[in-house]
Amino acid sequence: MPKFDIHPDIAKATTIPTDFYLQTEYFEYTQQKLFPSTWQFMGDTDRVKEAGWVTPLTFLENFVDEPLLLAHDQDNAIRCLSNVCTHRANLIIERPCKTKDLRCKYHGRRFKLDGKFLSMPEFKEVENFPAETDNLTNVPLSQWGKFLFTSLSPLAPAESFFKEMQTRMSWLPLQDFHFRPELSRDYIVNAHWALYCENYLEGFHIPFVHAGLNAVIDYGNYTTELYPYASLQLGLAKDDDDVFDLPENSPDYGKKVAGYYFWIFPNMMFNFYPWGLSINVVKPISPSQSKVSFLSYVWDENKLRQGAGANLHQVEMEDEDVVQQVQKGIRSRFYHHGRYSAKMEKGTHHFHRLLAKLIDM
Repeated sequence: MPKFDIHPDIAKATTIPTDFYLQTEYFEYTQQKLFPSTWQFMGDTDRVKEAGWVTPLTFLENFVDEPLLLAHDQDNAIRCLSNVCTHRANLIIERPCKTKDLRCKYHGRRFKLDGKFLSMPEFKEVENFPAETDNLTNVPLSQWGKFLFTSLSPLAPAESFFKEMQTRMSWLPLQDFHFRPELSRDYIVNAHWALYCENYLEGFHIPFVHAGLNAVIDYGNYTTELYPYASLQLGLAKDDDDVFDLPENSPDYGKKVAGYYFWIFPNMMFNFYPWGLSINVVKPISPSQSKVSFLSYVWDENKLRQGAGANLHQVEMEDEDVVQQVQKGIRSRFYHHGRYSAKMEKGTHHFHRLLAKLIDM
């Protein structure tokens, strides 16, 4: 698989070649290697509120498709476990429930809520049994407030991905953020997952694509900060309305912040508004199609539908229109790569550098 060389100096660099979006081998690489090694959002602690609760989930359903489960064990620890029985690979938990242990309905193998093997009928004659491999695999789990993240084979600790966001937003009472399914939805976008992320990672297009958002955001003072596996776009408001009431210990105290737009490599966006948080997860389907999940967590009901986060659906429709046109454009025989705006496309350049680095590993 050919490697990519993205120049570290954005003023000299060219964008990642179109082969990355069009060639099947790169899509398969992201499916088998890249995404399993990154941290993904797996919901919140409300899914397993009390000891004994277990909930099945899937690591990037219909893409990586790894069956997992969350378990709140008797020691009050929340664990992420493989949901595959170590006997004959049957899925153990099919729906959320409260239980004392995990029991496979196929042949009756039982496990503790921490994944340790408990018992198995008709196995008295089996030698060297049970072994460590008869336990359910504990998958790495990271928790920030009520939010849960996991990785199948982490390329770096969770701190490397989330530290800057967690520090910057440490003043927020995340336990008071409540998931609102009626304000959440999935979008099918006919474009490569990376094209959607690239569009998110620059505010360059705001005046041209988002008239409503541009009326609120001070484009001239829009900034991007880069971190090892993340970035932040800080959106300041044009006036004093619909901004955060920041505490004095915030590094942004005194600024008219309308929105914090955090991107976590490779496919997650955490958009903080005065009303709460919109988590966007981009899930690849094929080289030309993605599913984008918008998950809304409300903190201040009175500030909903105001300011930069007032009409997320409209902004999404505008983004989709552009990204889907780019998907058509990258197939042109006359286009292979472009250049970056050194001022406004730092986030996209950073994203491409990370992709090129990991493909080279």
